[in-house]
Amino acid sequence: MTLKRIRTILAVVMFVCITWLFVDFTGTAYQWFSWMPKIQLLEAILAVNVVAIAILVVGTLIFGRVYCSVICPLGILQDVIARFNRRKNKYSYSKALSWLRYTMLGVMVVALVAGVGSVFQLLAPYSAYGRIATTMFQPIWKAGNNVLASIAEHSDSYLFYHVEQIATFGVVLIIAVVTFIALVILAVRNGRTYCNTICPVGTLLSFFARFSFLKIRFNVEKCKNCSMCSKNCKAACIDYKTHTVDYSRCVTCGNCIDKCKFGALSYSFSTSSKKDKAVDASKRSFLLASALVSTAAMAQKKEKLMDGGIAELEEKVAPERQTPLTPPGSLSYDNMAKRCTGCQLCVSECPNHVLRPSNDLMHLMLPTMSYERGYCRPECTRCSEVCPAGAIKPLDDVEKSSIQIGHAVWIKKNCVVLTDEVECGNCARHCPSGAIEMVPLDENNEESPMVPAINEAACIGCGACEYVCPSRPFSAIFVEGHEVHRKI
Repeated sequence: MTLKRIRTILAVVMFVCITWLFVDFTGTAYQWFSWMPKIQLLEAILAVNVVAIAILVVGTLIFGRVYCSVICPLGILQDVIARFNRRKNKYSYSKALSWLRYTMLGVMVVALVAGVGSVFQLLAPYSAYGRIATTMFQPIWKAGNNVLASIAEHSDSYLFYHVEQIATFGVVLIIAVVTFIALVILAVRNGRTYCNTICPVGTLLSFFARFSFLKIRFNVEKCKNCSMCSKNCKAACIDYKTHTVDYSRCVTCGNCIDKCKFGALSYSFSTSSKKDKAVDASKRSFLLASALVSTAAMAQKKEKLMDGGIAELEEKVAPERQTPLTPPGSLSYDNMAKRCTGCQLCVSECPNHVLRPSNDLMHLMLPTMSYERGYCRPECTRCSEVCPAGAIKPLDDVEKSSIQIGHAVWIKKNCVVLTDEVECGNCARHCPSGAIEMVPLDENNEESPMVPAINEAACIGCGACEYVCPSRPFSAIFVEGHEVHRKI
């Protein structure tokens, strides 16, 4: 099996699984593939995942920049897009734009240190793909599921069920669409231009790729200077005239070897000698495959949430919170802003629909919480399990139940007990921490209506009260965030 074929198979598997992780709404994918985001280089660095970092660095020193063509979903997406250009021999060698590459890397580092999350998140390749998959691909996936669910209903089948199509988030959608269009233009015209001029992760890996043991090498005696290698190199890094390869840009895709009709190119440890030592391609391919294939955990389906009744209600409007809410495990809004890459995986995976990207200019795409469509269930720790960058620390359900991310606030003028003169108590009945009790509005009047009283010390900010509150469009009770999370 050729190097190109091995690389293609591994890339397809990785790309399909990561995409499924973003679009899946059943909870199955994250059980199998939650490890894949954690081996993305930038996310591993932010999470201080020493094992993943070591594997990726050592892998690059051995195999070259296979990360970009096998592991990074944005890199693989560019290869998929480039296939739509049917023009043969469509590439040519060009010199590296080193000034642009290092400038983009410097901008990312400065943005990370300065805490300018929106700039940092725009440059992160895995995060860019996450936004595209979540805002563009997931709605299509859900629509297809709903079509199948409608067909199944007519056949009295419960194989599929309808899922809610939540409105896609404006600013993040615009950023995702613009990114996708830019990728399409660059990939169709010039292949891996984005990877080798803009992507800071590619530039970072290029420092190690220069010294890799396995490289694409020329056998000068066999080369006929036909230029087929240069014309099929999507990284534009092969100069057939001088028989040189810019290893800082080569992503080890294998296209050049596959197209060379004279056997003048090989993926080997050293330059071919005059005796033309035979290269066992199958052994190299097996070595490459063995280094990149990983195992996964058993999958399980999540249960469909069945909160609320069947009556059609007016949509709730999110309250204006002075301090945004971030998930338990994120420690604080500032900590979240410094570590989060804005990949939107937690937003996509949240089974309770409480996470959504921020529209704040300085923290665009940073996941925040709101409770119009659900509440943060104390037993759910999905976001902490899938976060690849360590922005949301892993925690169990017991630990989560003791973390206070905010506290409930009662808005007297919105409460149906007073506006409609009816009995309610929804907030108290559904509070999982027992932080709300119903008390007389007027202690001296036996017939006084019962209204909620909040014990802020016991409230964990889960939002159950805000979600079940019947007041529309604004809830009579909402959760105000805490700048720093507390343990109770």
